[in-house]
Amino acid sequence: MLKKRISLNSFKFFYYVAMYESATIASEKLSVTQGAVSRQIKNLEDTLNTSLFIRKGKNLELTSEGVLLLNCCQNIFHEIDKCLIKLNNRETDLNELVISCESTLCMKWLIPRLKNFNELKNPFKIKILTEEKQVDFNHIDLAIRRDDFHWKEHIYSLKLMNEIMFFIQNPAHIGDNILISSSRPKFWASLLKINLIRDKITNFHYKELDHFSLCIEACLSGLGITFASGYMIENELKNQKLEPIIAPFQDGSSYYLLSSSPFEEDYRKTVFKNWLIEELHQTRKYLEKYEQVKMEID
Repeated sequence: MLKKRISLNSFKFFYYVAMYESATIASEKLSVTQGAVSRQIKNLEDTLNTSLFIRKGKNLELTSEGVLLLNCCQNIFHEIDKCLIKLNNRETDLNELVISCESTLCMKWLIPRLKNFNELKNPFKIKILTEEKQVDFNHIDLAIRRDDFHWKEHIYSLKLMNEIMFFIQNPAHIGDNILISSSRPKFWASLLKINLIRDKITNFHYKELDHFSLCIEACLSGLGITFASGYMIENELKNQKLEPIIAPFQDGSSYYLLSSSPFEEDYRKTVFKNWLIEELHQTRKYLEKYEQVKMEID
């Protein structure tokens, strides 16, 4: 047992430096000076009589003792967060995590998987709001968005996956329309620049609908062919209700998880983030069975 008590704050400073491998970044996250961070780390090392970091260029690399301490800190902070979530007398309601998601992705991908999340028996529930583009963190905790708009600099972001677009049809009823979602204003113009796609849609009538969900349903009903994210049509592909006309392609956009504060500071966000990444990984593995091609653009 240590004779000298160590401030919990020292472990907090150590945790941030270890996670970001930089005293500079840790100081920014903690809103303190770099000198304050360095002093806390030195005091901790002196008290433990152990070196916790080795400097490698601009980065700090954990020693074996540092790795051991980081694992302890992660376990302890994780348990503290779980305890705090169970407390009901806090100003913030931690019994639910509010997620904002684009409507079609929410309806076709996220909601069907929430049963899996609920089976994990976490001490909080998920509440879903369907919103497009800009996010308002006054009433949500996390947002899932494509990177087709600029979010504010102070927003924390984590890249989830690259967009994978499918050009699809109902094999039983193709129809004579090309159904395009108006939710992505420049989408149609970008498609017309792709040689292979332009050749395929010559004889179809252009028809615009408000959302990808409407385009998908219209395609299923045999009203025409359409484009949709692979993450929106996984079940339809598996059930062979829709089929690709050409190989899927990446349009250069990606999906991100957004937060107003660091993910690791909120146990609920960390739990949901880890679950979300694993679920997306499973979908991505399935979509990869369809060989992707690089489109030639004029």
